[in-house]
Amino acid sequence: MSDQGVATDRAGRIETHGADFVPESERHGSPRSLFSVWAGSNIIYLYFVLGGLMVILGLNIWQSVMVVVAGNLVWIAVGYLAISGPSSGSPSEVISRAFYGVNGNRILQIVIGWLVGVLYEAINLSVGALAGVALVVHFFGSAPGLLQAAIIIGLAVATFTISLYGHATIVRLAPWFTWILLAALVVLAFFVIGHADFGYVPDGGALSGPVLWGVAATCFALIASAPLSWAVGADYSRYLPSQTSARATAFWTGFGGFVPATGIAILGILAATAVDMSNPETAMAEIVPPWFYVIFLLVIIAGSVSNNALTAYSTGLALLATGIPWRRSITIIFDAVVAIGVTLYAVFISNFLDTLSGLLEVSIAVLAPSMAIYVVDIFLRRNRYDGPALQDTSSSSPYWFTGGFNLGGMGALVLAAIASTLCLNTTFYVGPITQALGGADISVFVGAIVGGGVYWAAEGRRVRKAAVIPATLDTSAPVVQGEGASA
Repeated sequence: MSDQGVATDRAGRIETHGADFVPESERHGSPRSLFSVWAGSNIIYLYFVLGGLMVILGLNIWQSVMVVVAGNLVWIAVGYLAISGPSSGSPSEVISRAFYGVNGNRILQIVIGWLVGVLYEAINLSVGALAGVALVVHFFGSAPGLLQAAIIIGLAVATFTISLYGHATIVRLAPWFTWILLAALVVLAFFVIGHADFGYVPDGGALSGPVLWGVAATCFALIASAPLSWAVGADYSRYLPSQTSARATAFWTGFGGFVPATGIAILGILAATAVDMSNPETAMAEIVPPWFYVIFLLVIIAGSVSNNALTAYSTGLALLATGIPWRRSITIIFDAVVAIGVTLYAVFISNFLDTLSGLLEVSIAVLAPSMAIYVVDIFLRRNRYDGPALQDTSSSSPYWFTGGFNLGGMGALVLAAIASTLCLNTTFYVGPITQALGGADISVFVGAIVGGGVYWAAEGRRVRKAAVIPATLDTSAPVVQGEGASA
């Protein structure tokens, strides 16, 4: 992506835009650049662990692969959300004012946009730090507590520095992360496939009937939870010109996330047929040579940095969308302090990592319906968003609704979150509907259907009417490419 002449968004310089509207004169780049942004940030260890977990829970290779592919199809929705970036010139955290209202969106951005994001940052920092500690132990035999803390802080500095510089720097570095990490994964695939047992039968025999469907549904929810946490596609597409192809924007975003998420999870599945994936960091030493084990740990570290760089960038925008009068750079620094503090506490003082993981498991009850509501709004509105109007947070804003709350959007989210919670299956909570279904976690389906359905019923007519292009505007261009019409 070229940044020539774009002073507000230049690689190596701190981005000057925050959650504000990006005018057409400052738009640049092409949708193809989105592939490396999303691919580089999703070459992460989590997918490897999730793939192995499919086998641990009792699925065979082919059942696991089908579940992984199906769960990662949610990346199609992530790509679809990204088309709202060029049409609005705004990040997702601001666009959601259109369906929750100014004040309703403030609440949602604190809970979903910032809090959940910081929990992911802490988990990623912990994973990267554990790999760093394993690397030190591999060479020196031990890693004192002070050194472990230094590793956490060092990873955080690297991560949040990238986020601090912002969009253009992320886009410039993304291809390096993508192709270097992908090359390492190709080598890993060679060793994993060489040891995989393609005739593997789970202990206790193959699952069938209701038990199989229950386990498959739970595994689907685990896989889908990753793309569901990325309902921020517009954050990285909003600098594209308003006439950018919506299809290309959606494709390169979704494809960039789908490829590594699916491929790495499949490698985890195959590895689980050869080694005990309950402790994959050490188990992988059994099937890769010592020299590549070091590379494997470095891939985990680099993946945690690239993933967290995007997460921290979006959590910073979420804070800005609440109306906090800070510069974007200050929100990133604040994020870094909080994430480092949570990670150090989790690693050294308590077993808080399990609590963090549990909170993220429960967050799917909100993430699934919120993504569905966003998808439905884009469809009903035909992707027409008034970027400048979205910046108005006064009581005269077209997105003020009732006391700053869009009751239809907020009601849809609350009802869907309740329904989804009844269908959860986590390590510390199993919903009553899930219990009745023998443990099958259908929270993703229920949350999305109820959230999107209720929003469509409550707000469909109003949103369609608001999306009508005034006669003074040119209607000749494809509507999905964004005309900036008033919402």
